[in-house]
Parts: sequence; structure tokens; C-alpha cells
Amino acid sequence: MTIDQPTPGSLMRAEAAEAPGVILNHLSRNLSRQDILGPLDTPRAIYSVARGSSDAAATVFNYAAMERLGLPATTLPPSVFSIGTGVAMQDALVFAISQSGASADLVAATRGAAQGGARVVAVTNVDGSEIEAAAHHRIPILAGPERAVPATKSVAGAIAAGVTLIAALDPDYAETQAVFAANTGPDDFGHIETDVPLAQRITEAQHIYVIGRQQMYGAAQEIALKIKECCAIHAEAYSATEVLHGPLQLSSTRLLTLILDSGDSRLQSGLDTAQARFTAAGSQVLRLRSGLSRRGNAAACGAILAAELLTGLYPEICSAALMLGHDPDSPNLLNKVTQTT
Repeated sequence: MTIDQPTPGSLMRAEAAEAPGVILNHLSRNLSRQDILGPLDTPRAIYSVARGSSDAAATVFNYAAMERLGLPATTLPPSVFSIGTGVAMQDALVFAISQSGASADLVAATRGAAQGGARVVAVTNVDGSEIEAAAHHRIPILAGPERAVPATKSVAGAIAAGVTLIAALDPDYAETQAVFAANTGPDDFGHIETDVPLAQRITEAQHIYVIGRQQMYGAAQEIALKIKECCAIHAEAYSATEVLHGPLQLSSTRLLTLILDSGDSRLQSGLDTAQARFTAAGSQVLRLRSGLSRRGNAAACGAILAAELLTGLYPEICSAALMLGHDPDSPNLLNKVTQTT
């Protein structure tokens, strides 16, 4: 008896379509400050440890945490613990993100952070993982099984889990997320405002820059990674300010520049400058916003807008991969669980 194989791209497309529901499920949940912090009264700093797409989700979280909690938040390389002897972690809150919870270096980082005095919260999609066992508390991603190699719904879920963690520590933030969730359905997500065939433009590019600021910089990291994974096209993520220092020199007609715009009024000048400079240098520039970012009432926070833009761009990347003859569900050099040390 033969077993029908999924049509190429069908897994990634179906799983990406589940992401809005995963996000809203998280926003409907109330996490306990006590569960998050335990005996820690107020953390002196927040650190994340992650790899790959989870690291992009961590970037989104870090910017949101700094903005809302007023604490320094940044990513630590897992090798500080898996190869090195660790760093002082007393009174720090650590956010360990891993879809599988199985990568050896992330397990070592989780254990090392806890042993060094940090309060560690694990965010994982697979129940009973080693990272979960090594942490003090776990927030499940709640994405369900994810069969495509490129993570989609679990990335959106990890971002939303970070939002709920911040909400547990900031009652005003929690209230705004509750208002947003009460006025939003899955069909409100992922509507990218563009009048060009985005997937086709991706296939025509030799090089791609993905640019964002604040939380959208994390989304840019994830989209650049997905383009590499699924389409085998060289892509890099930059902040709208950093990209003007040296990377602008590579601008040409061979470069497609995608600017991810959350609509935040504070960021428009920097995005405008990047768009003008790259256009003048000959690059094709597409500035991407979603319909959700234009809401006046029950507005989404920056982290949710980053996750929401991913839900709109994942299908475009899937389509581009198929146009190029790739199976985005199973890139030939990658595996679902990447073992790193």
C-alpha cells in the first residue's frame, strides 16, 4: 500500500494559516506574575537564549520587553554556557525559546542560566523536553504538531507567548492585549498591503535585504531566514539605521529591498530615509504594511504586528519557493530539529 505524500508546500501553507489562531489563543490566556518570577521580586535584566527562527522571535520579545518594562533585554549566545563556563545571572529573568526543546546548546544554556542564579522561563512547543525540565517555569507555544521543516506557526506562537509574559508583569499592557484580542479574529491577520506580485518579485531577485526597526527588526530576521531556507536566495536582515552604514554599498538592480513597516509614527523618518537611499542607489524597494497596522481602535502592539506580518509573508515565500522549483516543506539540506552545540 502506498502512502500519499503531501503536495510540496502544502504543509507550510496550512501551518502558516493556523498562526493567527495560535496568537489569539495566547492573548486569551492570563499568566501569573508569581509563576513567571517565582521568588524573584523584580529582575535586574532580561536575557533570551535561542537559535534560528526562535532567535528572531527573541528579538521581537526583547524590544517589546525593553519598551514596556524599562529593563535591559538582550540575547545571550548559548555557547556562553555550552562551550564557555557561563556568566553571572543572579536576579536575571531568562527567556529560553526552542520549538523542539532538544538542541544540546540550548539545553546547556537553560541549565547554566538556572545554575547561575537566573529565573528561567522556557517557551517550547514539544511537551516534556529537556529545556522544559531544566527551566523553572514553562509557557507552551500551543502550536500543535508542525511537520514542515521551516517553522511558521510556532514562531508566531513564541512571539505571542512573549507578549503574555510581558503582560503578566505589566497590567496596563495586559489590558490593551485583552482589548485587541476581544476585537480581533483570525481572518483579520495577514493582509499585506501591496500592489505588486510579491512572490514573483522574490523569485526575480539575486539578493534581498529585509529591513525593520524595533520589533519589526525581529520580523526582518525571520523573513530573511525563511527566504534562505525555502527559496535558496541570499537574504540578510538589517535595522533601518544600521543598513545605511556599510550594506548600502551593495545596492543595485540585483538587490530587492523589503521594508517592514509597523506604522509606528516614531519610526517613519528612519524608514523613509532608508527607502529613499536604496531607491536612489538603484535597488527595487517594496515597503510592506498590513491592514491590521492601520487600526485606530483596539490596536495591536508592536510585537503582535511583527507576528502578524509574518503570517502574511509566509505564504508569499512558500509560493516563491514553489515557483523556483523548491519544496519549502522539506529543504534538501535542513532538518526539523537542528542539533547544535
